[in-house]
Amino acid sequence: MMAAAGLESAWEYLITHFSEFQLASIGTFLLHESVFFLSGLPSLLFERLGLFSKYKIQKKSNTPDYQNRCVVRLVLYHVCVNLPLTILSYRTFKFMGLRSTLPLPHWTVVVSQVLFFFVLEDFIFYWGHRALHTKWLYQHVHSVHHEYATPFGLTSEYAHPAEILFLGFATVAGPALTGPHLFTLWVWMVLRVLETVEAHSGYHFPWSPSNFLPLYGGAEFHDYHHRVLYTKSGNYSSTFIYMDWLFGTDKDYRKTKALEEKERTKHLFSMMMKMVCMLAGLLLDDDDQY
Repeated sequence: MMAAAGLESAWEYLITHFSEFQLASIGTFLLHESVFFLSGLPSLLFERLGLFSKYKIQKKSNTPDYQNRCVVRLVLYHVCVNLPLTILSYRTFKFMGLRSTLPLPHWTVVVSQVLFFFVLEDFIFYWGHRALHTKWLYQHVHSVHHEYATPFGLTSEYAHPAEILFLGFATVAGPALTGPHLFTLWVWMVLRVLETVEAHSGYHFPWSPSNFLPLYGGAEFHDYHHRVLYTKSGNYSSTFIYMDWLFGTDKDYRKTKALEEKERTKHLFSMMMKMVCMLAGLLLDDDDQY
């Protein structure tokens, strides 16, 4: 109850001091930029400084110059493409029912709508992403995103402007259909940004969401998509894994995982046998002394 009252109070301050247009356009853009760069920079620094290397999915690393190139272009894309789109889309969202007034929606409404957004976005994204891996669209549009075969968090939004428009439709489709409260829209945007940054982080930690959330893809699932040839990559979904499973576009990934697991098991067995041999040798030495 106290948390809800605090949110209501903070929201009242926002809608009192800023217009709905300012909050929905500039406010949304600033929130996106803050969450995106704050969540995306750690994996860039981990890679640059060689931190948590045991959890890095690929052994290869991007050079500092290559990382800097990504950051500069991202700022350019966001200011020249994302910001104008956010401003221009306000009227459309308003027409579809966007509101910002009090009271804030009940948490059950927020959760149910955000879950719907995730499922719908994943479905649309799968087919759009799969289309981008056809020869012409890949060569002329999607290849920009795949310039980074070893992804890090910020590469999640490194893409051709046409792709930003094309796949951006998947992100806004759910909110456009439901006409949500601006607060719900912000919750959805924050969670979607955190999800795509994690999927592109290049690191699989013991605390990674894919270890705990059923059907969630995560970094390991999407990293495979970046490191293999575009015609064989598969793993087209944005958040979940069931679309790739249903349409068989994760077969190569699963084969690779099975081979890796087999090699890991052989290595563990080999290590155990070496330890057994060493212990047997020590016991035999003890017997000889007696």
